[in-house]
Amino acid sequence: MTNRQFGSVVFGSLAGYRRSYFRPDVVAGLTVWAVMVPEALAYAAIAGVPAVVGLYAAIPALILYAAAGSSRHLVVGPMSATAALSAAMVAPLAGGDPQRYIALTTALALVVGVVGILAGACRFGFIASFISEPVLKGFIVGLALTIIVGQVPKLLGISKGSGDFFEQSWSVVENLGDTDWRTALVGGASLALVLILKRWLPIVPGSLVVVLLGILAVWALDLDNRGVEIVGHIDSGLPAVGLPAGMPVGEYLDLVGPAAGVLLIGFAEGLGAAKTYAAKAGYTINANRELIGLGAANVGSGFFSGMVVNGSLSKTAVNGSAGAKTQVSGLVVAALTVVTLLFLTGLFQELPEATLAAVVIAAVIELVDINALRRYYRVWTSRLGTIYGPAARADFLAALAAMIGVLVFDTLPGLVIGIAVSMLLLLYRVSRPHVVTLAKRGSQWIDATEHPELPTIEGVRVVRVEAGLFFANSDHVRDQVTALATKGIHTIVLDAETSPFIDVTAVSMLTDLHRTLQRSGVDLRIAREIGQFRDVIHADAPDSTLGIFPTVTDALAGPEPKS
Repeated sequence: MTNRQFGSVVFGSLAGYRRSYFRPDVVAGLTVWAVMVPEALAYAAIAGVPAVVGLYAAIPALILYAAAGSSRHLVVGPMSATAALSAAMVAPLAGGDPQRYIALTTALALVVGVVGILAGACRFGFIASFISEPVLKGFIVGLALTIIVGQVPKLLGISKGSGDFFEQSWSVVENLGDTDWRTALVGGASLALVLILKRWLPIVPGSLVVVLLGILAVWALDLDNRGVEIVGHIDSGLPAVGLPAGMPVGEYLDLVGPAAGVLLIGFAEGLGAAKTYAAKAGYTINANRELIGLGAANVGSGFFSGMVVNGSLSKTAVNGSAGAKTQVSGLVVAALTVVTLLFLTGLFQELPEATLAAVVIAAVIELVDINALRRYYRVWTSRLGTIYGPAARADFLAALAAMIGVLVFDTLPGLVIGIAVSMLLLLYRVSRPHVVTLAKRGSQWIDATEHPELPTIEGVRVVRVEAGLFFANSDHVRDQVTALATKGIHTIVLDAETSPFIDVTAVSMLTDLHRTLQRSGVDLRIAREIGQFRDVIHADAPDSTLGIFPTVTDALAGPEPKS
């Protein structure tokens, strides 16, 4: 690799950097830092590790993603979804040992990073396509609801229950009588203020404002001695560098499966954010470089005593809206986080746990995307659901399966359930394509069910299969076409324009169907075969008597069927 090629990969997002970019990048970096510090503390709490671990993770993640990733705007750091996944993966393995829990959390980040780098090197970026938007939405909604109900006890100063979402919710209801009014007041006021600032003054870093006001309230009103829990001691200084202590190789290998699940979620979320802002700025994202960038960020986080990290849509939005041009903004955030660790950790020790819970809830509540679920449900209840059946309802079913899976069975099982349901519905959809009868309007052939006023040609049916023809759907297409051969029908024309491909199984089906219909006095003709469809038919059945015509009009004007 030449120096020029190496430079195009390492810190490639800084290629062509202009002096005019520096000021907006610095301003954006300051803005993101104001949001990241309190949220990093909060996400560490979600992961079940000391708050400072979130800051440890952010520094190498920001630097190494800037070096290896392809996005100019993506902000990488601790995030709620992967933090919750990390906690779910690590807790059963830690056996209640806090030190082992921290070591496993760091080791998981390392393994996620190695798997990500290997996946990117093997060009597995396409894998993200197998998590559909509805599955990801349903998963994230379920995860967000689980995180919220887990933070409510801190918000109210009550005991936290265990179990799934519904068990934790019931525990909250049972313990409401033990609510500490001071804690609830601090938590409620913090949550209300951060939501108000987000809604009405989005330019103000609401999380940082609420954190500073919470610290000020503890100092001024002596709240920590009046029953309000605070974060407590946060280690100052830079993190220890190296592998986590007491972790044999076998335990790293045990984390490979969980790491793949965490990587998949983190990659899908980060890739979506990266593509959104790349489209706005007019450049493209390389999915394989994103895997490598995410992997490098996690390896760095693991070596610096951190936790799992991934691209953040919310902080990327802050970065973009603040005017960021390149990853220099991320490097500014990393530098300011170092300053925070060296000089400002004492300030955050007085942070009320209720305020931290409010920051977490405010951060994840926007992930409860009811509008998206409502949109999928509209398709379910529309006339499309009646026409196309389960194929049109697949998106809502997949989202619902992923959400309920997370709420009932936990995070990774919920994701697996959502993907499994999505794939099953996909198989159903491709195996039962819509076969529509056509009518002519002007020079076009359109869906006759959409336009019942259009006349049909006596004795003729023109049909269209809205999918490619292959082994999985050939029987369904045969049955649908055969059902059209009712009394009085002498010609069926299959308009193949919307069938971009065909396999040998479907070619055999059409040939057999042609012979079967001929015995009933019905002639099957193919019109407008294109590309691979045409080539495979001619290659597989060169001697077939099946009539093939360039247009529907030609097919209708073809030779009369033999009686």
